[in-house]
Amino acid sequence: MLKRAMVLVRSFSVHWGMRSVQEIREFALRRAGELGFVAAGVAPVRPALHTEALAQWVAQGYHASMQFMARDVRRRCDVRAAWPWARSVLCLAAGYAGRAEDSDVAAAGRAEESPIARYARGRDYHRVLKSRSRKLADELAAQVDGLQTLCCVDTAPLLERELAAAAGLGWIGKNACLIHPQCGSYILLAEIILSVELPADAPRPDGCGDCTRCLEACPNGALVAPYVLDARRCNSWATIENRGELDGERFKLAGQVFGCDLCQRVCPHNQKAAGGMEELAQPHGQVGRADVAMMLTWSAQEWDQATRGSAVRRAGYEGLLRNAAIAAGQCRLPQAAAALARLATHEDDCVAAAARWALARCLRR
Repeated sequence: MLKRAMVLVRSFSVHWGMRSVQEIREFALRRAGELGFVAAGVAPVRPALHTEALAQWVAQGYHASMQFMARDVRRRCDVRAAWPWARSVLCLAAGYAGRAEDSDVAAAGRAEESPIARYARGRDYHRVLKSRSRKLADELAAQVDGLQTLCCVDTAPLLERELAAAAGLGWIGKNACLIHPQCGSYILLAEIILSVELPADAPRPDGCGDCTRCLEACPNGALVAPYVLDARRCNSWATIENRGELDGERFKLAGQVFGCDLCQRVCPHNQKAAGGMEELAQPHGQVGRADVAMMLTWSAQEWDQATRGSAVRRAGYEGLLRNAAIAAGQCRLPQAAAALARLATHEDDCVAAAARWALARCLRR
């Protein structure tokens, strides 16, 4: 659900004391690094450069069922439309790649240890990044009298990748992800909107060159052109935002049940990506370690316990069962047959349909 922040706007003069805007900027960037962010930069507050492209993207239906993307498109493209007091945006990136050997496994195309997309295996990034960005915002407010701040993580009506690119954190790649030159696209973004104008960073040049590995890796053709994603074909949309049936013939999940890393695994900039915030990079709870067969056996109570503090809750209990059933059928997991047989009569129609389809595949020789 889109969360709208209510901000009390007051008339005041900002008092810097003995600090210049450059000193405040340097303090913010230094503390961001000390708080575990792998990159930080300042973006100017201005209308987005890709406003017309976003409007066209929505007009073509590429946002699928995500109606929040279609609401107030032009408002979303200007930070000041929602927060008139904004003067600059401090953009932050947190890494979640984990161990270097995990990147080697992914690059080789071998099965990973989890059917959950890498970004969601750790603690819920919304909570982790919001907590750390709020700490930084509070420290900035202590340095600047009358400073207004607003921390955003994923749910605010702004174009966070464009802001991050404008702040020099990386470039938007052909897979539509922000790519950092050292950390690749295994990063998550947060923003602190500020009521003071800090010196902005310069954007980085596009580093994709003539590479098209991500476009070729998507089994559903969701990347319909370089930099253009049709969410209606994307496994991440299908397993997270889609609330209807999941067509196992149409969506090739490659064994994953929440999100998808296929277009990121093949990216040259991700081959040696490692490290990141410990809370994000390490598996959290049972859901970060469970396999598909195990998930199919979970009761609602077991799902609730396994996914506490995890972004995987976004899919819901029935959604995760549906996804796991399709993944089991596509991988033809014989050990999942008994659980699929039970789920074939599940009270949720989407779960039951997925289980029946998968069971037929698992029993087929």
